[in-house]
Amino acid sequence: MIKAKSGGSTQRELVPVGSHMARCYSIVHIGTVQWEWQGEVKHKNKVRLTWELPNETKVFKEENGEQPFVISKEYTLSMHEKSNLRRDVESLLGSMTEQQADDFDITDLMGKPCMITVMHKIAKNGNTYSNVGSVTQLMKGIECPDQHNDSLEFNYNDAFDLNWLRSQPDFIKNMIESTPEYKGRIKELESVEQEKKLDAQMDEKIEGDLPF
Repeated sequence: MIKAKSGGSTQRELVPVGSHMARCYSIVHIGTVQWEWQGEVKHKNKVRLTWELPNETKVFKEENGEQPFVISKEYTLSMHEKSNLRRDVESLLGSMTEQQADDFDITDLMGKPCMITVMHKIAKNGNTYSNVGSVTQLMKGIECPDQHNDSLEFNYNDAFDLNWLRSQPDFIKNMIESTPEYKGRIKELESVEQEKKLDAQMDEKIEGDLPF
């Protein structure tokens, strides 16, 4: 459950510009990232949504056959009335009251079909990237093909998967591992492991002290 209150220089394959049928299959809570803007340190709690485009496919690896293009967008994890996340959620699901927005679980978007617009933007490093411009409902009567990729959720509560994280590109790993949410979760896990070791040592001592 993810609820919101009111790298590299290699050029990747670009998602074609235009409107595309899409389905959300991955929702990743990145956590609170920090950056500097005009000499001021900023903090934002981020979530990353990824869609597959079933009608835009290509053979990226021969052994996998044709696969859909995928595209991601990062949002500030906020359902404030002026936030980008609130705008796209309401565009897809309809208007919400403030209470509905405050109670909204972002993972309800998992598997949800939609239409997205894709634009290309040239970054400062000279590379061109595909960006999601808008997210809207499918037109009536249009059926989205079945989901191709497995659904994926990563969060710091009930879906904290270190094996998944280790398999991700460096820019995602580094971003997540820099957050206080990640560092806090790791400390919790280390504390649990330490308690298990102490309990095991105590059990061994008790057994060793028994007279039989």
